[in-house]
Amino acid sequence: MLSSLIVMALSWLSWFPFFLFDTDWMGREVYHGDPKGNDYVAVKAYDAGVREGAFGLLLNSVVLGISSFLLEPMCQRMGARLVWAMSNFIVFACMAGTAIISLVSVNKYITEGIQHAIGENRAIKIASLVIFALLGFPLSITYSVPFSITSDLTADTGGGQGLAIGVLNLAIVIPQMIVSLGAGPWDALFSGGNIPAFVLAPLFALAAGVTATLKLPNLSSGSFKSSGFHFG
Repeated sequence: MLSSLIVMALSWLSWFPFFLFDTDWMGREVYHGDPKGNDYVAVKAYDAGVREGAFGLLLNSVVLGISSFLLEPMCQRMGARLVWAMSNFIVFACMAGTAIISLVSVNKYITEGIQHAIGENRAIKIASLVIFALLGFPLSITYSVPFSITSDLTADTGGGQGLAIGVLNLAIVIPQMIVSLGAGPWDALFSGGNIPAFVLAPLFALAAGVTATLKLPNLSSGSFKSSGFHFG
């Protein structure tokens, strides 16, 4: 149970920078806009980035929904422990990609100006949307597999699975509070922007993947069962 809590907390420390600042990241780092700027062009660029980020979240949800149908065969074939670890490694790669995109985009903005950010560099925008979409796959795993693993680990304990799931939720809430309260001051140390928080996120994801691989117990490959659809 302790290993599940540690992996869960590390996982959500990597997820929450994306959840809280994804559309703002698109508006600021990818489109180089400023919602409080005096320049109309900068405000317009920020609005365009936020709209594009919202579209990215739509793609994320579509991929998440499709991926949810693959979880049961994956867990039965690979084991839930490796599936959860794999999801964190994917988050590591994607969040590292956001940091790289940010640095490339900011560099192009400095060298080529705001006109480049608004209309010309489609490659950076497309790469950002691809990351939004790809993150739907590990997110589908994060929403289900950890709870299945925790239920399986605590099936024979006296406290009950309901209590274990409640405790596991603390490993979501506490990271959310840490990121919500700490991301602003952390970003301010580096002159603002979302890049500092997005640089930390892949480090937490990597730690979660390594911890899941090394510390989570091996479970039966048939222990993960989907509840399926129920009607009426």
